[in-house]
Amino acid sequence: MNNSSFSIGQIADIFELKSFDQKTKAIIDKLVIDSRIVTAPESSLFFALKAKRDGHTFIEDAYRNGIRNFVISDPGYLSAYPDANMLMVEDVLRALQQLARANRTQYALKVIGITGSNGKTIVKEWLYQLLAADFNIIRSPKSFNSQLGVALSLWEIDAQHNLGIFEAGISKPNEMDALADMIRPEIGILTNLGEAHAEGFASNLEKLKEKLKLFKHVKLFIYSPDYTQEIDKQALPGKRRFSWSIRQEADLRILAVEPIEGQNQIRAIYKHAEIECLIPFSDRASIENGIICWATLLALGYTPQEADVRLAKLTRVSMRLELKNGINQCSVIDDSYSADIPSLAIALDFLNLQNQHDKRTLILSDLHETGKDNEFLYAEIAALLKQKNVSRLIGIGPNITAAAHLFELEAVFFDSTQSFIANFPAVHFNNETILLKGARKFEFERISKLITQKIHDTVLQIDLNALAGNLQFYRNKLRPGVKVMAMVKAFSYGSGSFEIANLLQYHKVDYLAVAYTDEGIALRKGGISVPIMVMSPEPSAFDAIVRYKLEPEIYNLDILERFLDFLDAGTTDYPIHLKIDTGMHRLGFEEAELADLLKVLSASNRVKVASAFSHLVGSDDEIHDDFTSYQLRRFTAMADELSAVLQYPFIRHISNTSGVSRHPEAQLDMVRIGIGLYGFDGGLAGNRGLQTVAVLKTTVTQVKPIKAAETIGYSRKGSLPNGGLIATVKIGYADGYSRAFGNGVGKMLINGKAVSTVGVICMDMCMLDVTGLDVKAGDEVIVFNEKLTIADLANQIGTIPYEILTNISQRVKRVYFYE
Repeated sequence: MNNSSFSIGQIADIFELKSFDQKTKAIIDKLVIDSRIVTAPESSLFFALKAKRDGHTFIEDAYRNGIRNFVISDPGYLSAYPDANMLMVEDVLRALQQLARANRTQYALKVIGITGSNGKTIVKEWLYQLLAADFNIIRSPKSFNSQLGVALSLWEIDAQHNLGIFEAGISKPNEMDALADMIRPEIGILTNLGEAHAEGFASNLEKLKEKLKLFKHVKLFIYSPDYTQEIDKQALPGKRRFSWSIRQEADLRILAVEPIEGQNQIRAIYKHAEIECLIPFSDRASIENGIICWATLLALGYTPQEADVRLAKLTRVSMRLELKNGINQCSVIDDSYSADIPSLAIALDFLNLQNQHDKRTLILSDLHETGKDNEFLYAEIAALLKQKNVSRLIGIGPNITAAAHLFELEAVFFDSTQSFIANFPAVHFNNETILLKGARKFEFERISKLITQKIHDTVLQIDLNALAGNLQFYRNKLRPGVKVMAMVKAFSYGSGSFEIANLLQYHKVDYLAVAYTDEGIALRKGGISVPIMVMSPEPSAFDAIVRYKLEPEIYNLDILERFLDFLDAGTTDYPIHLKIDTGMHRLGFEEAELADLLKVLSASNRVKVASAFSHLVGSDDEIHDDFTSYQLRRFTAMADELSAVLQYPFIRHISNTSGVSRHPEAQLDMVRIGIGLYGFDGGLAGNRGLQTVAVLKTTVTQVKPIKAAETIGYSRKGSLPNGGLIATVKIGYADGYSRAFGNGVGKMLINGKAVSTVGVICMDMCMLDVTGLDVKAGDEVIVFNEKLTIADLANQIGTIPYEILTNISQRVKRVYFYE
């Protein structure tokens, strides 16, 4: 939650307005640039930016949505709204940047600034993964690196942050000054200096000098001399410099990059000694980005050993590539994120991974900012398309159209996106995979809407990248060698079954845990091979447990003896897990029962203890810290007693999600991570460091006017005292949206506006008060996301996030996103 706030008077002072007619007092904590996305109008400040569209034309919409504070540059609006504060400036974007700078400078956090031609976003996201365990980090969302994006990113800084990581992107001279003035980094990182954005500069040297402006006042500058050879070393920025290179002497001199099963072992010389690290990727760009992160960790004082441990846990970062269902049995890969040859090659590789259709079509716009001659550029692209087995090309833009003769495949060309749209009925798509790859100026989102299948069902979107990031967040807190058991019981907390388990297996968790045997069977049938602990094994399921190589939790002598009786006489060392009760008083052996337990275990070799574990009762709350310490001492003593008799090693584990966050002494041999994977940890203030994994969406079925005297829904409990509009949406208690959310308790988001429920929640639908909003059938409705969070919903009805997640019915579609 953003805590940044300024009074409207303070903002006027920041803008250095000599005359400001303040109509009403206001405290601003939200900046709005889109009149459709308004969540708290009373504390929002609308910036009438002049970009593709003049933001002043949307002031009326913002005003209707309740905003009463505006930054404008057109004097014609000064007196148009008598009860609104109008801050008149020469340049609205510059004013937004001034406000962002003011927010940045009021906090004493350390800031890392990143720029370059390629790799900025990946390096930023990887540094976040690498450092999140040690810092409360604020970072640019996705690729917010523009004049506008940087300002919006900096506004999110508040007092809880002690490290900021911001990227800065430029495409022409004299753009970096404003970004540098806002970001003011203490640490600077220069990434790859390639061909991207070359078109706007007279030479590579001019581009380099412009980018280096970001680091004018940094205390530490991290770079490769391979990219700065045109500038004398003494002229480089930074009171201290840290260099890395594959080709020449540097502080981190790369000696070798050795591929190992899809990963790469990198050896280097650092401080006159040979060191190494493992980068869990095989492509060249990831290797270079990984080396930059390696250099950064070393420059920040991490030991080579710690850096190696952390780098090996890196996970991929989504580059906004999304696979969707298309019209006429097509699949659509929407990758309008960037338009250059390297990213095109990556997208084509992903296209080739799709085997559901034989035909592969590429819709490609002109590529700008490559610095290459058009004839050479499109000849290179033509060769790439041939290499990647593209079946058909649809080229959009005058440059690619002029190069039509270079492409030796089925192809059609249009001068503009509008021309393509006008001729769309004549361009047939059927049973093929379509890759959309376009520069932003071509507005390929318009094409995406045409060729994407419209889905109006209730959907739970699962961001697998975020889940993997959360796994890494906890791994970064662990000592070397500590194992991870991931809890996937209850349909992975409502998020899915083998879809989640496959990801966790890919990221090499040591164990999975399910509640019941049938959950474990489903995972085995889904191709999961890692060890699986069943927490509530039933004697009737012993046959399936053994057949599917599942490992039962043993919590009393009765279940142990019945399992031993079931096992064949020839079975030896079947793995079991002993549950020890140290204070939960739910399941598990008490200390007085250990002697009898050990007598049974010693008398048979049919089973072997794979682990002994207990469960912390209140690891998330400091009020229970003494009891947590007591549980740990008690478990350790009981585990030692087991070990003394069994005379073989077994895994010890007691720590859960919040235990990892708050009690490092409880890590032992393994930790169990559950709800933290999904972005919630009661031991972390505001879940800081964790990413939102799940977004629940539905749609509007109908909008209906209601008179003041009319009632709405069952038992006539709903009403609009002054009349208005209700929207009926496709979610009800059968989908997991509890009846407790009825009668105004629950909130959802429509076009960014929070709206309340009306009347009782029905089985398959519910009603929302949308009075005064422009809402129509088919509009998207957010039940929860990163803004209106699961924790918010839990607070609304007095429960916990676990219940909100696990209550989502399996009839709700799960859609998974992963790069």
